[in-house]
Amino acid sequence: MTFLERLHDEVLIGDGAIGTMLYAKGVSLDANVEHLNLVRPSLVLELHREYLAAGARVIETNTFGANWTRLAAIGLDKKEREINLRGARLAREAAQGTDAFVAGSVGPLVRVKGDERELSAQETVDIFRRQTHALAEGEVDLLILETFTDLAQMRHALTAARETGLPVVANMAFLENGRLAGGIEVERVALELTAAGACVVGANCGAGPLEILGTIQRMGRVTELPLAAYANSGFPEYVNGRHVYRTTPDYFADRAVEMVGAGAALVGGCCGTTPEHVRRLAGRLAGLRPVARTVAVPALPKEARRAESRDDAGFLARWGREPIVTVELDPPKGLDCAKIIEGSRALREAGADAINIAENPLARIRMGNIALGSLIQREAGIDVIVHVTCRDRNLLGLQSDLMGASLLGIRHVLAVTGDPARIGEQAGATSVYDLNSFGLIKLLADLNAGVNALGSPIGGGTGFVIGAAFNPNSPRMEVQVERLARKVANGARFVQTQPLYDVARLEEMAERTAHLGVPILPGILPLVSERNCEFLHNEVPGIVIPEEIRHRMRGKEKEDGVREGLAIAREFIDAVRDRVGGFYLIPPFGKYGIAVELTRYIKGT
Repeated sequence: MTFLERLHDEVLIGDGAIGTMLYAKGVSLDANVEHLNLVRPSLVLELHREYLAAGARVIETNTFGANWTRLAAIGLDKKEREINLRGARLAREAAQGTDAFVAGSVGPLVRVKGDERELSAQETVDIFRRQTHALAEGEVDLLILETFTDLAQMRHALTAARETGLPVVANMAFLENGRLAGGIEVERVALELTAAGACVVGANCGAGPLEILGTIQRMGRVTELPLAAYANSGFPEYVNGRHVYRTTPDYFADRAVEMVGAGAALVGGCCGTTPEHVRRLAGRLAGLRPVARTVAVPALPKEARRAESRDDAGFLARWGREPIVTVELDPPKGLDCAKIIEGSRALREAGADAINIAENPLARIRMGNIALGSLIQREAGIDVIVHVTCRDRNLLGLQSDLMGASLLGIRHVLAVTGDPARIGEQAGATSVYDLNSFGLIKLLADLNAGVNALGSPIGGGTGFVIGAAFNPNSPRMEVQVERLARKVANGARFVQTQPLYDVARLEEMAERTAHLGVPILPGILPLVSERNCEFLHNEVPGIVIPEEIRHRMRGKEKEDGVREGLAIAREFIDAVRDRVGGFYLIPPFGKYGIAVELTRYIKGT
């Protein structure tokens, strides 16, 4: 009988964890477990046989992370096909002479930390195609797509997997309360995966057995497809340098019986489960048949209710009526805020509309800009644009701090990926990058809509006016415009650019971005000397200074340099003010007096 025929007639037992079991066998925590297919195949074969002996009738290949994105990050991308092919053949060798099926394990793609480039749909399908076809060549009986949290990526993986002609199990890893990021509920996931051509749908990883049970119960009400359930062994505890799972095999098996009652026909284990868990599963589920289910009329459930957002455009409400001026001031390196408060007041009196505060620019330690921004708004009476990076906090911390920023009255946020920690001065600091700027903008938009990254309501909208960065100095501006369009689609409402010195470049930018319909503030960084000019042109990424400007700054130092730099800035402003609705001033070396002078010039005061 084929896999699907067996699945309709009996409950099949899957295997358990692979990674945690291989680590338990003495593999270094730094080792890549998929690479063991090539360097320690006997260990992988031994684990497969242990699961088979425990009663598993569907064993998975040791290939969960054997896709190009994960392997390229550790220099193993050239062995991608070899690792998958060998993984399939090891499992096939273990299953030889038994009635067990071999499932090719396929996990989600990952983004290289700090890399903002997003794979296109076609690139994503192609990567999954290479892995799934290598597994098919290795003679697996089916494919299991597992631990996916992104529904769109799962659909791309399904597209590639179905090309093999093999049965495909599609397992998502759900967040709290049966939702994916953005509030997509389990019922919608089940319906979309059914429509996309999955043969079996289900859930794996996430929380423990009880959470998976609830997810399977909800899936069973909206799809007639067989269901798969692969729960973790509860939540792990960190003991003596390792994660220890406390859920007993008996408890795990008890919940599995309930999963079968809810419609599960393929039941196995995920993180922390062992051959002993599988042995108890096999004993408790022996002889059981999939239950008959009554499926409701398929209808997409209502998504998480969106709270009303307190969206207030702030200074942008004046866009089109008068030129907008925002000014970047450096947060202090210590606790003394006197200078930045003084500068903010002077700029407000000169007519500036908002103060930009970067977050640890160049990965160097500065005062926290959210608390500082709140203080400036209170003490200086001017709007603040807080720059938020993806470098310094994980997804959990970002959400907490952004909700706190809303509580403190911060309304304008510029979402940036952030300079990597390695370029800074703090030894031992690491970059996080759970998100990039695209993801951060989407998170801000979700918070505005009244839900967090899990899709759970937060009791109101944060009301952020979301800003995005843009580099018009790139040799391929069309690529930057495409990236900016994605940021706008994700929720960005205004844009600030890298410093510009070339009028023709600004005109090209204005023409290429006109269709986006968002305010774009070109960056103006006044030069102060020849040395400063050459440093910016030669050493600072994203800044290009035309030869004509560099020639004008030659030999200019001190007062002459500042005077010439201001003259160049005024000429640029005059040349482009009819093409833009405002400017983003970046005074050099914290010299806010230069910004005051330019603000008055732009405002005509």
